[in-house]
Amino acid sequence: MARVDRSIFILFLSGVAATIIVFALSGSWEAAFACGIASLFGVALLFDAQERGAATALARRPEPTTRGPSLEEIDTVLQALPNPCFVVHRGRIERCNGPALALLGRHIAGQDVRLALRHPAAIDLLAGANVATAPARIEIAGLGTAEQSWELDVQPIQEGRLLVLLFDQSGRQATERMRVDFVANASHELRTPLAGILGFIETLRDPVAGADQATRERFLTIMDGEARRMQRLVDDLMSLSRIEAEKYRPPNQPVALPPLIEEVVAVFRQGQNKRGQDVVVEMEVDMPPVRGDRAQLSQLLHNLISNALKYGAPNTPVTVRAYKLNQGMAEVSVTDQGDGITPEHLPRLTERFYRVDSSRSRAMGGTGLGLAIVKHIVQRHGGILHLDSTVGVGTTVRVELPLFSAPAGEDGPAAS
Repeated sequence: MARVDRSIFILFLSGVAATIIVFALSGSWEAAFACGIASLFGVALLFDAQERGAATALARRPEPTTRGPSLEEIDTVLQALPNPCFVVHRGRIERCNGPALALLGRHIAGQDVRLALRHPAAIDLLAGANVATAPARIEIAGLGTAEQSWELDVQPIQEGRLLVLLFDQSGRQATERMRVDFVANASHELRTPLAGILGFIETLRDPVAGADQATRERFLTIMDGEARRMQRLVDDLMSLSRIEAEKYRPPNQPVALPPLIEEVVAVFRQGQNKRGQDVVVEMEVDMPPVRGDRAQLSQLLHNLISNALKYGAPNTPVTVRAYKLNQGMAEVSVTDQGDGITPEHLPRLTERFYRVDSSRSRAMGGTGLGLAIVKHIVQRHGGILHLDSTVGVGTTVRVELPLFSAPAGEDGPAAS
């Protein structure tokens, strides 16, 4: 376009120059006027040609396409998605990805969607009278395992096709159930001793029953035990909360296990419980330090040894072992010789407030949070927790912890 505009300007200047030359040579105004008119006519013809060319080029320009993605492009996107998803067209599954085939079966490709999803609300959205014309979302069950729950997301795409995405909500719902169970269990654990204390207070206020000194002492002793039980529960809840708050800040200090184990064992041996004398320690010589938080590892050892003393048979040893493993790990284990635990209980032992024998645990002063605290401490330390038990023989709890290694070029702090 700029080139044509320059041609018009040059033609115009040439016409002006020609008019001047004609007038200079002929001295006739008539001849000069005719030459000027001819020059302007030429400029007009060139401008008209320019406009016609531009209009023709505009008319021949192809219109921008507005088509949607092809089925091959949609299939490429489906295969890249990690969640089960498929495309439904006229009630049939037209395209699907690998996770959808694994969840719903290899037979679903090209089949009626009602054979893949037997959920009435889902079928109504995909192939029923109320087929989705706008984005929709529902929750369904019955896919995969019995415990799984799914969120079905429907998105209309093109030519009556529907993109269906499935999101596994089992983890979120399990977390919600754990939260509800935790609140219910915590409330129950606090309500039971509190109800007992209130009942004893009411009895002590009675002029007759409360006047007996022996009764008062017996009730006060029970109230003291219940109050201390609630105190232990609150302390364990606070401890668990602090450990969870620090779970994403792994410890980085060297901790020498032998002196820490001897320190914890000495507390039990010097306590009022005679079972503390049954603790036996076996440790590897010159054991390297582990990477950890000394206070939390002390709590871990205290909880494990305390459980072993409670549930081990009287006058049987509780063995605490510590030794180095391969691949930069160390292991601490606590073994008792008690009744043992049946296999169905083992996976749930680290759940909060879970007890194999609730009445026995409460009678021994347990809060039901000991192994839950151990599990969270191990997770924060990047370790591994193992629970092994044989009925009639006893239980062994093993904890693998990473050894301490100072960053390159640094000696690191002394082990505590």
